Amino acid sequence: MHAPSSSAAAAAAILARQPRLADHSADRRMIILGAMAVVVGSGGAAAAWILLRLIALVTNIAWFGRLSTASVDMAAAPAGPATVLLPVLGGLLIGLMARFGSEKIRGHGIPEAIEAILFGDSRLSPKVAILKPLSSALSIGTGGPFGAEGPIIMTGGAIGSLFAQCFHLSGAERKTLLVAGAAAGMTAIFGTPIAAILLALEVLLFEWKPRSFVPVAVGALTALVWRPLLIGVGPLFPFSGVTPTPAAALAAAPILGLAIGCAAALLSATLYRIEDFFHRLPIHWMWWPAIGGLFVGFGGLIDPHALGAGYGNIADLIGGSLLLRALLLLFLVKAAIWLIALGSGTSGGVLAPLLILGGAIGAIAGQWLGHPGFWALAGMGAMMSAAMRAPLTGAVFAAELAGRIDVLPGVAAAAVIAYAVAVLVLRRSILTEKIARRGRHLSQEYGVDPLELVRVREIMTADPQTLPATLPIAEAVRFFASGAAHRSYPIVDEAGHVIGLVSRADALRWGNDAGDDRATLADRLADASLFVVAPDMTAAMAADLMITEGVGRLPVVDPATGRLTGILARRDLLEARVDGHRAERHRQRFLFEAKGQAASR
Repeated sequence: MHAPSSSAAAAAAILARQPRLADHSADRRMIILGAMAVVVGSGGAAAAWILLRLIALVTNIAWFGRLSTASVDMAAAPAGPATVLLPVLGGLLIGLMARFGSEKIRGHGIPEAIEAILFGDSRLSPKVAILKPLSSALSIGTGGPFGAEGPIIMTGGAIGSLFAQCFHLSGAERKTLLVAGAAAGMTAIFGTPIAAILLALEVLLFEWKPRSFVPVAVGALTALVWRPLLIGVGPLFPFSGVTPTPAAALAAAPILGLAIGCAAALLSATLYRIEDFFHRLPIHWMWWPAIGGLFVGFGGLIDPHALGAGYGNIADLIGGSLLLRALLLLFLVKAAIWLIALGSGTSGGVLAPLLILGGAIGAIAGQWLGHPGFWALAGMGAMMSAAMRAPLTGAVFAAELAGRIDVLPGVAAAAVIAYAVAVLVLRRSILTEKIARRGRHLSQEYGVDPLELVRVREIMTADPQTLPATLPIAEAVRFFASGAAHRSYPIVDEAGHVIGLVSRADALRWGNDAGDDRATLADRLADASLFVVAPDMTAAMAADLMITEGVGRLPVVDPATGRLTGILARRDLLEARVDGHRAERHRQRFLFEAKGQAASR
C-alpha cells in the first residue's frame, strides 16, 4: 500500500486497499468454479461409467472369451492355468504401458493425485487421463485384487485438471476442479456423495474453504444426478439385516476399532516392506507387475473369490452369509495377493480391498457378537478410517454404501478408535507414505494460522522513535554512525505523517555518495515507495505484504488521521506465531492451583 503525501489521501488509500475482514475469503469466483464443477462432475460420472465398462470388457474377454461389457464375477470362471497366466499377462502389459506411456499410472491413484495437488500445481496430463483407466481395467480385469476407486479418483481428477487448464485459473482454482472431478468419479461408482465430499476434505483438498468446498460438492452432486442413467439407483450394497442395540454396538465397537487399527498399521507396514523388496530386485521395474501377477494367480487358485475388485465379496460380507472358514481364507488370501501386487507397482485402487479386509475382520467378530452383517459394515468403515486417516469418510461411506443411516453411531465408534490407533502407531498413512518416500512431506492436520487471530495493533511497537523529514542527510549519517539504537527509523513530516523508512545501510550508502550537503531526508525519500499497514489489519495480512514487497519493517498508520502510530517488524510476527503455538505445548491447571494458592495465603 503506497502512502501519498497528504494525510487525507494517505488515509483514503489505506482504507481503499485494506482487505475486507470476514469469516471466509470467498468471492464471486466461487460461483464461476461452481458452474465449472457441473461440467467436471459430468465428466467424472462419464469416466466412471467408461471405467466400469472397460473392466467388464477385459474380464469377459480374458476369463470367458466373449466380447461383452456385462458385469461378471471372474470367480465363476473354471480354474486352471489361465488363473495364473492371466494376472501375469495383465501385469506385463501394465509394465509396458508405464515404461513407454507414463510412469504416473503406477500405484494407487490417490497418492499421485495428492502429489499433483500439493507439488504439481494441480496439473495432470491428457496421457494420464487415458492410460490410467486403461491400465486399471487391464489390472482388475485380469484378476488384480484392486478396486476402481483409486483409478477413478485419478481419472476424474485428470478430467478436472485438464478442463481447468483450458482457462485462466490460479493453482488453487485448478486444485478445486481437480478434486471436484475426483469426488464426482467416486460418487458415480459408489453412490456415496457425502462420503466423496468428506474424502475431498480429509484427504485431497488440504483446506476447508467455501471456494473449494462448494464446487467440490457441486461436482459430487452432479455425478449423483447422472448415476441413475449411467450406473444404477439405490445403495450399492444394501443392508437389510438387524442391528444390535445402540448400547451393545457402542460397547463392542471400540474393541473392533482397536483390532482393525492394529491390522491397518500392520498392512501398511507390510506393503512398504514388500515395495522395498521389489526395489532390491536386479531387474527393471517394468517387470515387477508381472511378478506380482504371478502371486495373484497362485492366490486365485487357492481362493478365486480373492481375485478382481471383489464387490460380490462386499455384498456377501454385509449380508452375513459367509462362514468362519470362508472369512479367514478370504482375509488371508486377499491380503497377501493385494499387498504383493500393490507393492509391485501395478495399477489399482486400495479402497475396495480395504473394505473387504475390514469387513472380513468385522464379520469374524460377528461370529461371536452376533449380527455379522452389521459388524462387517463397522469393520469396513474402521479399516478405511485407519488406513486412509479419514474417520468421517470411513464412517459415512459405510452408512451410504449400505443405505442405512442407523448404523452410523456404531460404525463411527469403531472408525474413531481405529483412526486413533493408526495415528499413534504409524507416522504416515498408506497413502502418504508413498509420497514421503519420494522426498515429500505433508501434514494432514488443519488449524487456524495464529497470525490470522492477531491484529497489528496487538504486536506492533507503539509510538516508535522517529526522525524528522527536515533532518539533513549529513546529520542522519552521523546519527547512525554514532550508534543508533535501532536498525531503521520511520521518517515523519511536521504533521506526523510517515513518508518513509531509513536504515543504517541507507545512511552508510549516502555517506559514501557525493551529493548536495543541504539535502534532507525528505529530498531523498521523495520518490521512494512506502508500504504501510493499518492497526486493525491481521498479522497475516502484514506478513503477506512483507513477503510480496520484500520489506522487513512496516509503518503502522492510523487510517482516520494518516499519522504514524507504530512500527511492525518481522520479529513481532515471529513472536506472535510462537505465542500461538505455545497454547498447544504449555500445560497448566487453573482451578485447583488457584484454590491452593488462595489457601497458602
